[in-house]
Amino acid sequence: MSFSQLGLSDAIVRAVTEHGYTVPTPIQSQAIPAVLAGGDLLAGAQTGTGKTAGFTLPILNRLSTDKIGAAQTSKTSVRSVRALILTPTRELAAQVEESVRVYGKYTNLNSTVIFGGVGINPQIKQLKHGVDILVATPGRLLDHMEQRTVDLSKVEILILDEADRMLDMGFIRDIKKVLAVLPPKRQNLLFSATFSEEIKALADGLLNKPAMIEVARRNSTVEVILQKIHPVDRDKKHPMLAHLIKTNNWTQVLVFMRTKHGANKLVEQLNADGIGAMAIHGNKSQSARTKALAEFKDGALQVLVATDIAARGIDIDQLPHVVNYDLPNIPEDYVHRIGRTGRAGATGEAVSLVCVDEHEMLKDIEKLIKQTLPREVIPGFEPDLNARAQAIQLRSGAPGHGGRGGRSGGGQVVKVGGGGGRATAKPRSAGSGPAAGGGGGAGARGPRPAPPHRSGGRGR
Repeated sequence: MSFSQLGLSDAIVRAVTEHGYTVPTPIQSQAIPAVLAGGDLLAGAQTGTGKTAGFTLPILNRLSTDKIGAAQTSKTSVRSVRALILTPTRELAAQVEESVRVYGKYTNLNSTVIFGGVGINPQIKQLKHGVDILVATPGRLLDHMEQRTVDLSKVEILILDEADRMLDMGFIRDIKKVLAVLPPKRQNLLFSATFSEEIKALADGLLNKPAMIEVARRNSTVEVILQKIHPVDRDKKHPMLAHLIKTNNWTQVLVFMRTKHGANKLVEQLNADGIGAMAIHGNKSQSARTKALAEFKDGALQVLVATDIAARGIDIDQLPHVVNYDLPNIPEDYVHRIGRTGRAGATGEAVSLVCVDEHEMLKDIEKLIKQTLPREVIPGFEPDLNARAQAIQLRSGAPGHGGRGGRSGGGQVVKVGGGGGRATAKPRSAGSGPAAGGGGGAGARGPRPAPPHRSGGRGR
């Protein structure tokens, strides 16, 4: 099946073909006709399956071919926001808006992206003139709403992209504030890589008789990704990573860390080893994050070290290697992390360096994805079988965005029971927020605390 057979206009198909795509992915084949039909949609698609084009292409088609779109003679005329796309992070917002511009180049539609960490005045100027498609992070959008610098009264289509991550980050209150000012009659599209009870509740309240699309078993990992576990002692992780990069001649490696401090430290260590590395996380300025991401995409930077939140929006064709330097304390994050490789059908490798402290986390991940991941001990890095588990710091710095196990307060530690019992989290200090299960699996975390309102810079 071709893109033209899905009902897209010649202008859209031309732009897609120029970008190198000729055959739709499974999510695109199902989502594009559903969106073109005008109804609500709930779509479950793993990251890296082409879901962004699955909603940007039909949106562009709908808005450019209806009465209002057909009447536009240029991209610069005054107009109202007709489609709103909400994403959890700056990087993902920028990535989505880039796709809108690329695929809409032969239409008279225009778009812009707004997020925090940069000046608001240029955004105000652009919004005053008007855009057809607005891509935004919830926090910065609220800033504009409060200053009355954005008009959402003409929105016809709402898209929540990576809705699961927005809920994880505690954006549910912000989303509800946005929903309150939108026209009640509109098309709603909800895309999520993983499903939880919170996502189901959000969908039930937002969507009206939606079409349901799920291109892969929920909470599963992409089959073309080769996954493996390298058991290692906690103090040997850095030497092992350097060994793997140099021995295997890895030229483009995305490394995930649990904390910002850990990411900075690893960058210093790798640079000292002669391995070019930069970090991307919430404490970095937007210009530093953009620079690091651009150099990594271009192949000028060998290693990009990222935290989970900052890594959303990293969409790189043929990214060969993802390394979990630290296992995530939320099992679903494993699916998101390794989905940075093996994108759109390409092959990729996901390696996890696992020490004794993380055995419970690994069990939870394997329970979620319903796989037992292969273990491979690297000669010279054999782990000490008598080592005892120690507490794990889940976060560093100020209170986080909250919401899911281990994300509901400031820096937290997981206390691992001496007899291999369940990991439990407790606040580092009194008053730092309710305790949350740090290592529990999807079915073992128990009641979750309500996500605290997002703290710190909006639109992270």
